[in-house]
Amino acid sequence: MTNRWISPQRVARLLGDRPWSTPAYRDLAERLRLLIADGSIGHLTRLPSERDLATQLTLSRSTIAAAYAELRRRGYAEARRGAGNFAVAAARTESTAMLGSDSPVTEGVIELNRASPLATPGLLRVFEETVRELPALLATTGYDPRGVPELRAAVAERFRDRGLPTEPDQIVITSGALAALAVVGRCLLSQGDRIVVDSPTYPNAIHAFRQLGARLVAQPLDPEGWDPEAIEHLVRQTSPRAAYLIPDHHNPTGLLMPEEQRTRLRAILRRHRVTMIVDETMQELALDPADGADATPTPPPLAEGAADAITVGSASKIFWGGLRVGWIRAPRSMVQAIVHSRIALDLGTAPLEQLVTARLLADPSVGARQRERLAEQCDHLRAALAERLPSWDAPRPAGGQALWVRLPAEASLRLATNADRFGLLLTPGSQFFPDGGGERRIRLPYTLPVDTLTEAVDRLAALWSEVASLGEETTDLSLTA
Repeated sequence: MTNRWISPQRVARLLGDRPWSTPAYRDLAERLRLLIADGSIGHLTRLPSERDLATQLTLSRSTIAAAYAELRRRGYAEARRGAGNFAVAAARTESTAMLGSDSPVTEGVIELNRASPLATPGLLRVFEETVRELPALLATTGYDPRGVPELRAAVAERFRDRGLPTEPDQIVITSGALAALAVVGRCLLSQGDRIVVDSPTYPNAIHAFRQLGARLVAQPLDPEGWDPEAIEHLVRQTSPRAAYLIPDHHNPTGLLMPEEQRTRLRAILRRHRVTMIVDETMQELALDPADGADATPTPPPLAEGAADAITVGSASKIFWGGLRVGWIRAPRSMVQAIVHSRIALDLGTAPLEQLVTARLLADPSVGARQRERLAEQCDHLRAALAERLPSWDAPRPAGGQALWVRLPAEASLRLATNADRFGLLLTPGSQFFPDGGGERRIRLPYTLPVDTLTEAVDRLAALWSEVASLGEETTDLSLTA
């Protein structure tokens, strides 16, 4: 069996430097339990040896042994003869909450289970202008599995402007980013192939890769981002075919991968011949820094210098959820295979929407207005949460479309299960973790108008008041690492 590994240094970083309460073994066990429940230490990760962790934390070896014994007693660890102690997370709950529903949403229900933007201001005008080109489109069959030339050229130019040399013949247009992932997966992955993914990550990608028969190998994210050392250890153990990464305003955490981590990951994956699938659907959704802080420089594309890397993107997250236009940037050697794979799924993307997207990409002011609106909604949602639910920790992300909220108790599934009675739709945090965890996490999109977000927080506060009084007693925040 393949096992994940976590270094004692990384465990110490996740635990923080708060002094130990008495007895120390129980405090350590509780902090480790919360990290496992949160998904920060992944399911079946081999914990550091008692000696190594004792040295790192400057605690006695007997304290570490007692803490591990407490974890095992509570069902959050298991011991294997000759191998050590392994974290045990709650099983991932299966749900279609993120994957869409065939049932209409009841009027008045607020959908917090989707991070999809409303149409950016000016979109209607662009549609009206593009319709004038419809006669020329109607003179064709409308089938083009590669995409209309105008959009492929616009997307290629977008990559070049960011420092990634790209020609239109490297671009294939798809019906959204999820369709792009399905096509790429069909080209790269065979039954039983392993693919490295972040934990947490985009739930629809989890579903898409599993549908192809791939075996997901998850590596937990740190609060500060990706751990190249741990990823290299995982790659050496598992020999994956590919790695799926969301480096720019990661979904759901909002993290932006620093340039140093990008450089190290490129080298690691190239050395081990692992193909990167880079998801850039959130790349253009950076939020301006709050409180006058300096803006974080935009790192170069993760695919820079990686000849075999494949990048997917989408107009749906930038301009409007209903604009189902995505794209794939691939090495020329793979384009034909991608097109053949795509034809097995569909014959092309609606040409009118492709031309609309080309126009939108050519006008930077449209995306800028969307980012301004998202920033306003993000700050409004955070302020409302701070007022009504002060025990919820909702850091401001670098970008994207949602807050990755840490709850004061393991209540994510209970919140999602009871949400409909309060006129809400929520996705439990476990949906973002490939193999367990996330019970102290909930993703809250800020893609709705501020008035709707205010009402949503009022309903969340009422829901929390009920849920917090049910089941297990709310975890003491003083124990939170």
